[in-house]
Amino acid sequence: MGIQSKMLPVDVGKVLAETKDAVPNGHKPREASSTKKWTIEDSEELYRINGWGEPYFSINAIGHVTVSPQGDRGGSLDLFELVNALKQRNLGLPLLIRFSDILEDRIERLNACFARAITRYSYPGVYRGVFPVKCNQQRHLVEDLVRFGKPHQFGLEAGSKPELMIALATLSTPGALLICNGYKDREYIETAMLAQRLGHTPIIVLEQIEEVDLVIEASRKLGIKPILGVRAKLSSKGVGRWGTSAGDRAKFGLTVPEIIRAVEQLRRVDMLNSLQLLHYHIGSQISAIAVIKDAIREASQIYVELAGLGADMKYLDVGGGLGVDYDGSKTNFYASKNYNMQNYANDVVAEIKEACEERNLAVPTLVSESGRAIASHQSVLVFDVLGTSDVMTQPPEAIEEKEHLIIRNLYETYQSITADNYQEAFHDATQFKEESTSLFNFGYLSLTERARAEQLYWACCGKILSIARQQEYVPDDLEDLEKIMASIYYVNLSVFQSAPDSWAIDQLFPIMPIHRLDEEPTKRATLADLTCDSDGKIDQFIDLRDVKYVLELHALESKTDGTQKQDAQTTPTSSHKPYYLGLFLGGAYQEIMGNLHNLFGDTNAVHIKLTPKGYQIEHVVKGDTMREVLGYVQYDSEDLLESIRRQSEQALQEKRITIQESQLLLQNYERSLNRYTYLET
Repeated sequence: MGIQSKMLPVDVGKVLAETKDAVPNGHKPREASSTKKWTIEDSEELYRINGWGEPYFSINAIGHVTVSPQGDRGGSLDLFELVNALKQRNLGLPLLIRFSDILEDRIERLNACFARAITRYSYPGVYRGVFPVKCNQQRHLVEDLVRFGKPHQFGLEAGSKPELMIALATLSTPGALLICNGYKDREYIETAMLAQRLGHTPIIVLEQIEEVDLVIEASRKLGIKPILGVRAKLSSKGVGRWGTSAGDRAKFGLTVPEIIRAVEQLRRVDMLNSLQLLHYHIGSQISAIAVIKDAIREASQIYVELAGLGADMKYLDVGGGLGVDYDGSKTNFYASKNYNMQNYANDVVAEIKEACEERNLAVPTLVSESGRAIASHQSVLVFDVLGTSDVMTQPPEAIEEKEHLIIRNLYETYQSITADNYQEAFHDATQFKEESTSLFNFGYLSLTERARAEQLYWACCGKILSIARQQEYVPDDLEDLEKIMASIYYVNLSVFQSAPDSWAIDQLFPIMPIHRLDEEPTKRATLADLTCDSDGKIDQFIDLRDVKYVLELHALESKTDGTQKQDAQTTPTSSHKPYYLGLFLGGAYQEIMGNLHNLFGDTNAVHIKLTPKGYQIEHVVKGDTMREVLGYVQYDSEDLLESIRRQSEQALQEKRITIQESQLLLQNYERSLNRYTYLET
């Protein structure tokens, strides 16, 4: 994957630029250990929690992640203690924890930012936000959002007929807008128009030129005057992965000639006064404020021109795009943004007011569809580590003179490694390893000898990496050594179900331990999930510069004596103390876009509400059982169980199984059908 560089703040960028100029082919790795005692401040810097987590996530004095669901206006919860309390309620990991107060706080912050901008620029209009249901359609979340949005007349946006069904049945806020986007057929349009009779304010956004005729026909048939909008394809381009959402070849929207054509069609049937809204969308997760400014400027001109053509313009919908700072760098990197919510609101208000004042037009009601910025922070996915696989870096205890020359050469290389020759030693060790593989393939090296050669090679790499970590900079040819030597941490999770964007589009999410943050993490690791798929892994993580390919984690602690395992090949699930990781800022899109790869289903989910005495559990949504996911793929559990029973009876008759074994098999099979699809630890 090509990595996009971040534009750093001036002071940090200057230092990094000067340092890179001094050693153009090098980089400084993070040291694995130091003489200074590790502190929670070190963990804050390492995992960048103050950057992406403020004001909701932080670390307390005992090294646990804390959650402040009301931001800086309320109390906090110890996430590690909360997880343990939920486990005692028979809620197994992985566990999705939704904090209702964060959702409420995000809505209040967005509305407060627009209120301040409206006051600052003396804007004579109002702001009416809507939440795009596609970001997260879960019932409890949408119901909470409608409830929290009532004081702000916050509405909903539907992008399909099923989402329209949700919005119509859920939205009960007088004056709130119902924005109807997406492809539309006659039934969609008629349903949206009829919703006016229920007291809703549906605005049908024309996204295809063919929809104009459908709207005209439905209006005549029902005798209802619709409220219409038009989605414009702006020439202003977005940035990042969703940059093609705008432009002439964008999927949705009308080109300027098509907009003029729609205007004329509506004028001919005396419906031009129904056209009241202009909508545009330049992509999700816009990282650069300059792109937002350009789009608003172009859209503002289209808006005033439509008003000049006779449309009864009242609303301007700036769509989505308000970004989330996933890595906390505050840059225009694709996983960050170089602006804050207030900057965004200020630019929207100022640009639109200026355009309307120049034409002496009344300003529109401002609408935004900031789903990612509202929903991302409210959920945390907590999962446990099942075991690890580490590279063995210990050399053989002794090498005899009679051993093969290639083994003796590798041992000599290992013994000679110093800070002065570690780069040369790496090249030598690599050459000897390649020669050992070639000798083995031609039958000149036994399997045992090849094993000793590889053990010595990894011992060399381990020693070289230890030296490289202490250097100010290391050469380019050693940059991948950290990743090559990384441990694999096996986690109780399906990436495809719970973090599909991490797999599909290399989306970065903050991932970190939720406890032991007062201890130094001595391991460098990638994460492997439960699925039998090589893509079921996470090996890209947030960093100040670009991305990093290993995550700093703690060694697992043994249950028996509390000591840490340093070089165990594999740590069995039952042999270590629980070690919990959290994936943060995944509350938008991930839940609904997850799939059933290997039939790992929805995770357990719980809704937590802060109270003066601590917290209360508002809702518990149990994750899928094996019986349920099998039903999704058209298997009848009773038929499966009956098939196993018949096979057991046949095996009993042929004396291939005992009655006790057969009963145990049937009991385990039936019990499993009703269990969680993830591992029980």
